[in-house]
Amino acid sequence: MIDIKPKILQALESNQALISLVGHDKDGETRIYQVTAPYADDFPRITFFEMDNVDNRFADDTAIASEIRIQIDVWSKGSTSKIANEVDKTMKSLGFRRTASTDLYEDDTKVFHKGMRYKTNQMIEEE
Repeated sequence: MIDIKPKILQALESNQALISLVGHDKDGETRIYQVTAPYADDFPRITFFEMDNVDNRFADDTAIASEIRIQIDVWSKGSTSKIANEVDKTMKSLGFRRTASTDLYEDDTKVFHKGMRYKTNQMIEEE
C-alpha cells in the first residue's frame, strides 16, 4: 500500500497560486488539512482524505501497484472556482485524474463547498 497523502499535501502547499487563494490560519499554517480543519469558522480552506487504497496490478501473486482514490473539498464563503482550478492542476501534475466534481452549498453555515474526487494507479516501489 502506498501512503500518498504526504505527497498530496506537499504538492498542494507548493502551489503558490493556491496558497495565495487560501491563505494561512490563526497558527500560520496553510489552510490545507487532512480530514478536518482546526478552526470551524476559518475560510477559505481545503480538506482532503483517502477514500480507497487497494492493491492493483499483480506479478507473481504480489501487488505491484495501488489504485488510490482521494476526495478534496474546497470550502469558501464565496466562489470556489479559482481554488478548485488550482487544486485540479496540482492533482493532475501528480498523475491523478478527476472522476467527479460537485458544487454544493451548506445552507446552515452559508458556506460554498466543492467536492472533487480523483483516482490514480501508482506503482509500488521496492524497498
